[in-house]
Amino acid sequence: MTAETAGQDARKPGHDRRREQRGWYFYDFACSVYSTSVLTVFIGPYLTSVARAAADAEGFVHPLGIPVRAGSVFAYAVSLSVVLAVLVMPLAGAVADRTGRKKPLLATAAYLGAAATAGLFFLEGDRYLLGAFLLIVANASLAVSMALYNAYLPQIAEPEERDGVSSRGWAFGYTSGALVLVLDLVLYTGHDSFGVSEPEAVRICLASAGLWWGAFTLVPLRRLRDRRVAPDGEGAVGSGWRQLWATLADMRRHPLTLSFLLAYLIYNDGVQTVISQASVYGSEELGLDQTTLITAVLLVQVLAVAGALGMGRLARSYGAKRTILGSLAVWTLILAGGYFLPAGAPVWFFVLAAAIGLVLGGSQALSRSLFSHLVPRGKEAEYFSAYEMSDRGLSWLGPLVFGLAYQLTGSYRDAIVSLVVFFALGFVLLARVPVRRAVAAAGNPVPDRI
Repeated sequence: MTAETAGQDARKPGHDRRREQRGWYFYDFACSVYSTSVLTVFIGPYLTSVARAAADAEGFVHPLGIPVRAGSVFAYAVSLSVVLAVLVMPLAGAVADRTGRKKPLLATAAYLGAAATAGLFFLEGDRYLLGAFLLIVANASLAVSMALYNAYLPQIAEPEERDGVSSRGWAFGYTSGALVLVLDLVLYTGHDSFGVSEPEAVRICLASAGLWWGAFTLVPLRRLRDRRVAPDGEGAVGSGWRQLWATLADMRRHPLTLSFLLAYLIYNDGVQTVISQASVYGSEELGLDQTTLITAVLLVQVLAVAGALGMGRLARSYGAKRTILGSLAVWTLILAGGYFLPAGAPVWFFVLAAAIGLVLGGSQALSRSLFSHLVPRGKEAEYFSAYEMSDRGLSWLGPLVFGLAYQLTGSYRDAIVSLVVFFALGFVLLARVPVRRAVAAAGNPVPDRI
């Protein structure tokens, strides 16, 4: 699709455009349940318990004959899923750009992920390999589907609409995540009254997230439409990787932009790892039950919105860079607090969850807006594509470090504190970026505060 075609699509009659926008919101509504209920709350502790049931006397399982601590299986599976997603995303993106048929690809990725998630209902006993496989497929499918989903935004919204449209999509996702977590909490805490055991309640919560994902994906698939593009004669795989490398090569002409991107990729990997591994830490190291973990994630969901708005106000007063640096200092304190958190103390775990919620949304939202000032005019789409690809490309490292730290020490406290390196290094790299000079070097007007 050319920029001219995308612009024409975005300027089509308002009613049709808004109809597509409303459909687009619902994919966030559909898939965010996986991120909250499955990845953040249930699958980490449950897969770990299944792996422990399959472990030998020393606590190791042996996939392909490799000794792996049962407590590291979840972290390694998340890491492998991101590697798989990075391999598939350029192919899917190139096919979508070459053919203009994003909707069939979105449907394939969404329903593959939804089916794998629903299949977690059969995760029981010592079937940790089944659980790891389904997690890898579901997580990679989500990443690919989100890349395709995000690519619709320039086509369905005019430039001045995009911030609002994007924000409403996030709001739909937060809403569905919180709603289903409340239902999960009712089922989990009252499983006896529903006539199911605790493990069965967890499996129902896992599988229902897949059913929710698949059911609400029907809305965007009905309302979004594909656009015709002129064939360019290039192979999809080659053109996808060539475009990525060409964009990264072009970034070398803007070293300050590249410096910011490197800092972001490092500290954001730390953010994503804390979110994905917090439930395992809470259940395995602190001895907290699922009810406490679900309540903590609900607290994060609610406070993330307030935190994003509050940090946005701070950025208007102190600049985005200083506000982000402040949030990285808070993230470091959160990890230090987590290391010293006493076992069996849900109140202090809630305090940490509240702190995470207050910095989570803001640190990511401000990073994206700051990067937008560092992108050369006319290259927004390709730079943000590389931004997303590079983000996924590095976000396997945090779970790997967490898993290795536990593998080597057998302590989740050591594993959680090992993530401090991502925030400390990200802080140093970001502090060294002269953002005002970087904005000017990209050819953009320098805001009064940045």
